[in-house]
Amino acid sequence: MSESNSAILYISGRLPARSETFVYREVFALRERGTQVLCASVHEPERDLGEPRLDALAGEVIGVYGPGAGRLLKDAARECAAHPVRSAGALWGTLVDAALEPDCSVARRPKLFWQTIAGLALARRLRGRGVGHIHAHMAHVPTTIAMRTARQLGIGFSFSGHASDIFPQRTLLRAKLRRAAFTACISLWHRELYMSLARDVSAEKLPVVRCGVDLPEQVERAEAGGAPIVMGVGRLIPKKGFDVLLEALATLKERGVEARCVIVGDGSEMARLRAQVERLGLGDRVELKGALSNIETRRLLGKATVFALPCRVDEKGGGDRDGIPVALMEAMAAGVCVVSGAVTPIDELVRDGETGVMTKPGDGPGLARTLEELLTDHDRREELASRGRAWVHEEFSQETNIQRLEAALARVGAIPAVDSRRETACGLDSDGAGSRSEGAPSPVGGTAR
Repeated sequence: MSESNSAILYISGRLPARSETFVYREVFALRERGTQVLCASVHEPERDLGEPRLDALAGEVIGVYGPGAGRLLKDAARECAAHPVRSAGALWGTLVDAALEPDCSVARRPKLFWQTIAGLALARRLRGRGVGHIHAHMAHVPTTIAMRTARQLGIGFSFSGHASDIFPQRTLLRAKLRRAAFTACISLWHRELYMSLARDVSAEKLPVVRCGVDLPEQVERAEAGGAPIVMGVGRLIPKKGFDVLLEALATLKERGVEARCVIVGDGSEMARLRAQVERLGLGDRVELKGALSNIETRRLLGKATVFALPCRVDEKGGGDRDGIPVALMEAMAAGVCVVSGAVTPIDELVRDGETGVMTKPGDGPGLARTLEELLTDHDRREELASRGRAWVHEEFSQETNIQRLEAALARVGAIPAVDSRRETACGLDSDGAGSRSEGAPSPVGGTAR
């Protein structure tokens, strides 16, 4: 890597975005540690997120689709004129991918050409900015554009896959795994999934890099007086299971168990959840707060008794499922006892009965029983919260995972080499296999031995 090409470009669907704190945290952490990071946003970034640094980030990002279709086509045409052979190769490669790659639906194949045009336009906008590597978050559109842009510039790319982008919206995932300099795996389960899809990809190219969270040095808990609070945070979409949480709260009400519920987030299910609150007679117990700033969400989290996110696989939504929700990590880091749906790979974070409690997905009565037990057993709740916070500190902290990311970037020459201490933190054993402690959840179900 030359000094003239020492910057890394980060690209995501929207950067910054309220629900993707892990992306901009990586950007800020890398910058704080001396790496020059530029940012691109496929769509317009979210603004007014309640933090000046996020407003500043939104103002500096390089737009992809944001400047408009006319500007996109103009910049792509300029790139083609300046580099006709390479540009023709990009368009031909897209045609081959659309015709031959298996993991791209027929409906998405025409979109590949528009994403290649976007990649050419982004390449034009990046020339002269010293970008030597591109890292994308989300394995579908952002990584497709990153792959085309990197090829056009003659540099490497890498990516992090998460949830819907590798399930219902999967696009060219096998090809991306083969072509990427590395793929950051947010869980051991993701790593084994990728290895099953692209068996010719070496283990070294699949480092485990979690979505890290910041841990406050001291936990400041100030549970509100009155009824205990069950809190949930996430997008209001089926896989989060908030309808199951409301069903459980109705059961608690029938049993005479005092509890309030605060749900933070917005999404397509808002109207249906409001109707469910009214139908179940929970208007005096449930607050649907909508989207809040991260600062306000953390303030509310400090008052929560239990954090509940009863995730499930959305079979009607093409098998959409969560990776490892950052909201759960943040609750555990804040010292709150957590409950989640028993969905892989969440079990790498919430170890049932050890760092939290897992319940059967979609089981409202079962969730109600678990919540009642936790709300009425202070000692167990605190023990689970303490163990959960310790596990997040050990495996999911920003510090740990930014070192793993730096090691992966250094291994492919995207940043200067890191020392051996950081190399050992990269989530890989000496033979390139991901480390997994005895008894850790297995990515294919059951328990690793």
